[in-house]
Amino acid sequence: MKEKMTYLTMDDGTKYPLIFTLNVMEDIQDKYGSLEEWMALIKAKEPSIKALKFGLGSMLNEGLEIENETAEEKREMLNPKQVGRIITQLGITAVAGKIGENVVASTKTDAPKNV
Repeated sequence: MKEKMTYLTMDDGTKYPLIFTLNVMEDIQDKYGSLEEWMALIKAKEPSIKALKFGLGSMLNEGLEIENETAEEKREMLNPKQVGRIITQLGITAVAGKIGENVVASTKTDAPKNV
């Protein structure tokens, strides 16, 4: 697994860090049982908004926590309503696509690490 930080940019120029790590995987597994079940919910013809908000929130807050470790000015974590507003502004399809890209980029490897 590789940490691949990407960013969501809002209309006002605010950037939110998006990352898929083992911590995010654990959050998703705890809530949805498996990554496959969660991905199926957000990739469905009519995506589960609750699953989309949960996964995005976990990825964004993980990114904020990582940035806060070295930043002089700390940013607050996002609550579910704030995550919903981000999705509303950027669009469900765009956000779901960005999540999918980040998950694939983070989990894609050329060779197995633990063999």
